[in-house]
Amino acid sequence: MKKTILITGCSSGIGYCVAKGLQARGYRVFATARKQADVEMLEKEGLESFHLDLTDSNSIHFAFEETLRRTNGELYALFNNGAFGLPGAVEDLSRDALREQFETNVFGWQELTNLAIPVMRHQGYGRIIQNSSVLGLVSLPFRGAYNASKYAIEGLSDTMRLELRGTNIYISLIEPGPITSRFRANSMNALLKYINIKNSVHREKYQGVLNRLNKPGPAAVPFTLPPEAVLDRVIHALESKRPQPHYYVTFPTYLFGTLKRILPTRALDYILAKSGSNN
Repeated sequence: MKKTILITGCSSGIGYCVAKGLQARGYRVFATARKQADVEMLEKEGLESFHLDLTDSNSIHFAFEETLRRTNGELYALFNNGAFGLPGAVEDLSRDALREQFETNVFGWQELTNLAIPVMRHQGYGRIIQNSSVLGLVSLPFRGAYNASKYAIEGLSDTMRLELRGTNIYISLIEPGPITSRFRANSMNALLKYINIKNSVHREKYQGVLNRLNKPGPAAVPFTLPPEAVLDRVIHALESKRPQPHYYVTFPTYLFGTLKRILPTRALDYILAKSGSNN
């Protein structure tokens, strides 16, 4: 019987690449997306797909129940991937902006995960893979909402890993740096929607952010890798007898992960502030 996996955020980028890559590897993939047009695109490409909006509990429950209906109640793995980034200084973030960031990047993921865990406990096995970020390890300026959401995912995942010891359910965090995707374009839309640029003391900085986000392709950020780099880590997390708790992806993740361990806070702050100002 094929191993089954439910994936969120499959319209493009990492989610799309992982869905297609795992299908080619023999997995039965349930590739979900928020927009119906993307669901139809995925179905045309031969994937089993249906609607899943991480901000909507009814949508989350429907997608999970539909997955179990199609698999007779079995689910080998869940890959939480659907997310977006909201650039902006912390002082410019409204309650609504923070709520929207956490509804998609944290609350929806945890609600879906909490549906999966009892199924995996009952069957005696399972893999839960969380697509975190280098910004779940270190913070960069003007990324406070996204930093906070990924720190939350790191904390929840580390805690679940401890609570699920001995259950044969493994929790793994994937921690990419820059990956080729629509992420930057979606971030620009979020910035324009939620940040009052005109009235902010940081308006000149925001214009620089918009100029950077408008750059096409990987040239916008150094060390950008294709989404296949994440697929490789997901495959290891699915197929290793003892999957790693953390998988670094891209040079910036290895660099900042190492610097966080060895540098004093003030020295690391200097580097992160400089890096954030250059991006």
